[in-house]
Amino acid sequence: MWIKTLCLALLLQGSMAAAAPLVPWAQLGPAKQEILQPLATQWDTLPPRLQKNLLHAAKRYPKLTPEEKRRFQDKLEKWSKLTPEQRKRAREKFQAFSKVPAAEREQVKRMMHEQDAKKAETAASGVPPSAPIK
Repeated sequence: MWIKTLCLALLLQGSMAAAAPLVPWAQLGPAKQEILQPLATQWDTLPPRLQKNLLHAAKRYPKLTPEEKRRFQDKLEKWSKLTPEQRKRAREKFQAFSKVPAAEREQVKRMMHEQDAKKAETAASGVPPSAPIK
Protein backbone atom coordinates (compact mmCIF):
# COMPACT_ATOMS: atom_id res chain seq x y z
CA MET A 1 0.00 0.00 0.00
CA TRP A 2 2.74 2.46 0.84
CA ILE A 3 4.34 1.85 -2.56
CA LYS A 4 1.13 3.24 -4.04
CA THR A 5 1.59 6.24 -1.74
CA LEU A 6 5.12 6.68 -3.06
CA CYS A 7 3.85 6.53 -6.63
CA LEU A 8 1.15 9.02 -5.80
CA ALA A 9 3.69 11.36 -4.20
CA LEU A 10 5.97 11.11 -7.22
CA LEU A 11 3.14 11.62 -9.68
CA LEU A 12 1.57 14.54 -7.89
CA GLN A 13 4.73 16.44 -7.13
CA GLY A 14 5.00 19.73 -8.95
CA SER A 15 7.55 20.22 -11.70
CA MET A 16 8.73 23.48 -10.18
CA ALA A 17 12.01 23.34 -8.28
CA ALA A 18 11.77 24.07 -4.58
CA ALA A 19 13.32 27.26 -3.25
CA ALA A 20 15.24 25.31 -0.62
CA PRO A 21 15.35 21.59 0.07
CA LEU A 22 13.77 20.27 3.25
CA VAL A 23 16.98 18.36 3.94
CA PRO A 24 19.94 18.82 1.57
CA TRP A 25 21.26 15.60 0.04
CA ALA A 26 24.62 16.06 1.76
CA GLN A 27 22.88 16.01 5.16
CA LEU A 28 21.00 12.76 4.60
CA GLY A 29 22.47 9.80 6.41
CA PRO A 30 24.29 7.12 4.43
CA ALA A 31 21.38 4.65 4.74
CA LYS A 32 18.87 7.15 3.33
CA GLN A 33 21.28 8.18 0.59
CA GLU A 34 21.66 4.54 -0.42
CA ILE A 35 17.90 3.97 -0.51
CA LEU A 36 17.17 7.20 -2.39
CA GLN A 37 20.26 7.02 -4.66
CA PRO A 38 18.34 7.25 -7.96
CA LEU A 39 17.27 10.77 -6.94
CA ALA A 40 20.70 11.94 -5.73
CA THR A 41 21.26 14.47 -8.51
CA GLN A 42 17.71 15.82 -8.28
CA TRP A 43 17.18 15.70 -4.53
CA ASP A 44 17.98 19.33 -3.73
CA THR A 45 15.50 20.55 -6.36
CA LEU A 46 12.58 18.36 -5.29
CA PRO A 47 9.70 20.12 -3.53
CA PRO A 48 9.89 19.82 0.28
CA ARG A 49 6.56 17.95 0.35
CA LEU A 50 7.93 15.26 -1.97
CA GLN A 51 11.18 15.06 0.00
CA LYS A 52 9.15 14.55 3.17
CA ASN A 53 7.17 11.71 1.57
CA LEU A 54 10.32 10.08 0.25
CA LEU A 55 12.05 10.36 3.62
CA HIS A 56 9.05 8.67 5.21
CA ALA A 57 9.26 5.89 2.60
CA ALA A 58 13.01 5.53 3.23
CA LYS A 59 12.34 5.18 6.96
CA ARG A 60 9.96 2.28 6.26
CA TYR A 61 12.22 0.70 3.62
CA PRO A 62 14.15 -1.65 5.97
CA LYS A 63 10.88 -3.32 7.01
CA LEU A 64 9.89 -4.18 3.43
CA THR A 65 10.04 -7.64 1.97
CA PRO A 66 12.72 -8.22 -0.68
CA GLU A 67 10.04 -8.07 -3.40
CA GLU A 68 8.69 -4.75 -2.07
CA LYS A 69 12.23 -3.36 -1.92
CA ARG A 70 12.84 -4.38 -5.52
CA ARG A 71 9.58 -2.75 -6.66
CA PHE A 72 10.36 0.41 -4.71
CA GLN A 73 13.81 0.69 -6.27
CA ASP A 74 12.47 -0.05 -9.76
CA LYS A 75 9.82 2.66 -9.49
CA LEU A 76 12.26 5.16 -8.04
CA GLU A 77 14.79 4.43 -10.79
CA LYS A 78 12.19 4.78 -13.55
CA TRP A 79 10.84 8.03 -12.12
CA SER A 80 14.33 9.51 -11.79
CA LYS A 81 14.96 8.97 -15.51
CA LEU A 82 11.80 10.70 -16.72
CA THR A 83 12.04 14.15 -18.25
CA PRO A 84 9.90 16.92 -16.74
CA GLU A 85 7.48 16.56 -19.68
CA GLN A 86 7.20 12.80 -19.16
CA ARG A 87 6.55 13.36 -15.45
CA LYS A 88 3.85 15.87 -16.30
CA ARG A 89 2.16 13.38 -18.65
CA ALA A 90 2.44 10.65 -16.02
CA ARG A 91 0.77 12.89 -13.43
CA GLU A 92 -2.01 13.75 -15.90
CA LYS A 93 -2.58 10.05 -16.70
CA PHE A 94 -2.60 9.19 -13.01
CA GLN A 95 -5.15 11.90 -12.26
CA ALA A 96 -7.37 10.78 -15.15
CA PHE A 97 -7.05 7.13 -14.10
CA SER A 98 -8.02 7.98 -10.52
CA LYS A 99 -11.36 9.29 -11.81
CA VAL A 100 -12.24 5.93 -13.39
CA PRO A 101 -14.57 3.78 -11.24
CA ALA A 102 -12.71 1.34 -8.96
CA ALA A 103 -14.03 -1.81 -10.69
CA GLU A 104 -12.79 -0.58 -14.07
CA ARG A 105 -9.41 0.43 -12.59
CA GLU A 106 -8.97 -3.09 -11.22
CA GLN A 107 -9.82 -4.56 -14.62
CA VAL A 108 -7.24 -2.33 -16.31
CA LYS A 109 -4.65 -3.24 -13.67
CA ARG A 110 -5.25 -6.95 -14.27
CA MET A 111 -4.84 -6.46 -18.01
CA MET A 112 -1.60 -4.53 -17.46
CA HIS A 113 -0.24 -7.24 -15.16
CA GLU A 114 -1.09 -9.88 -17.75
CA GLN A 115 0.68 -7.89 -20.45
CA ASP A 116 3.72 -7.43 -18.21
CA ALA A 117 3.78 -11.16 -17.48
CA LYS A 118 3.64 -11.96 -21.21
CA LYS A 119 6.47 -9.50 -21.91
CA ALA A 120 8.58 -11.04 -19.15
CA GLU A 121 7.84 -14.53 -20.45
CA THR A 122 8.82 -13.51 -23.99
CA ALA A 123 12.00 -11.85 -22.75
CA ALA A 124 12.93 -14.93 -20.72
CA SER A 125 12.38 -17.21 -23.71
CA GLY A 126 14.97 -15.34 -25.76
CA VAL A 127 12.63 -15.17 -28.75
CA PRO A 128 12.20 -11.60 -29.98
CA PRO A 129 8.59 -10.43 -30.29
CA SER A 130 7.23 -10.43 -33.80
CA ALA A 131 6.85 -7.11 -35.54
CA PRO A 132 3.29 -5.88 -36.10
CA ILE A 133 1.98 -6.37 -39.63
CA LYS A 134 1.48 -3.09 -41.43
